[in-house]
Amino acid sequence: MSAYRVAIAGLGTIGLKVARTIDSGDLPGLSLVAVSARDQKKAASNLSDFIVIPKIIGLAELADEAEVIVECAPAAAFDQSANAAIEKGRILITVSAGALLSRPDLIKLAEKTGAKIIVPTGALIGLDAVRAAAEGEISSVLHIVRKPAASLKDAPHIKQNQIVLEHLAEPLRVFKGSALAAAKGFPANVNVAAALGLAGIGAENTQVEIWADPTVDRNTHEISVEADSARFSMKIENVPSVNAATGKITALSVIAALRRLTAPLVLGT
Repeated sequence: MSAYRVAIAGLGTIGLKVARTIDSGDLPGLSLVAVSARDQKKAASNLSDFIVIPKIIGLAELADEAEVIVECAPAAAFDQSANAAIEKGRILITVSAGALLSRPDLIKLAEKTGAKIIVPTGALIGLDAVRAAAEGEISSVLHIVRKPAASLKDAPHIKQNQIVLEHLAEPLRVFKGSALAAAKGFPANVNVAAALGLAGIGAENTQVEIWADPTVDRNTHEISVEADSARFSMKIENVPSVNAATGKITALSVIAALRRLTAPLVLGT
């Protein structure tokens, strides 16, 4: 079994869950050696009961300590941890697929340095099927997102267009366009749309609708794909975490991606 040192960028809803899982020993072959957090005092408190307490260091320093960097910080901090990880040839596991869309140069750099970028499925479903279909020809991908209004209110697109979400009596479509535009307008909400674009026919050609929906209490994603190999549709309803914009399954998806690094059996494409 290969052994990896792991560092985590961001110790929020996702990062802390991942950190606790590694520290518990539930991921054989992985050890947590460092974390980075905006609030270091809070981070130290959260880590105080760990079996092995990791270092708390800066984002750019994480790649000096570990072979695997788990990036789950706010989108604005993506460049600091991602650049260093790719430059040093590390494995970067990132939930910020939207930020990755604006940095295609990182993928080219990874080819030169031997780094690997892994985007977990996250709150979505069926990326393996989309990736398989993309080996043939995909004619269309539609992604419909339905979320409680409260989880969308701080999105740049909502604020820039002065969309009123309070007291909705029925579902309101707040966005229709490409996954690329969706990722820019809703950076904390639709990283899944960016991941879907990367897996299939590109973010520019992947169509997205986002609905503020007072009838749902779970973050819901519906995917429809037309391809020469298959026609398929998928739906997932995610239970929100403490952070309403993030489903509980997102952290579990990162944990599953980490487990694949050392697992003797890997399922899925």
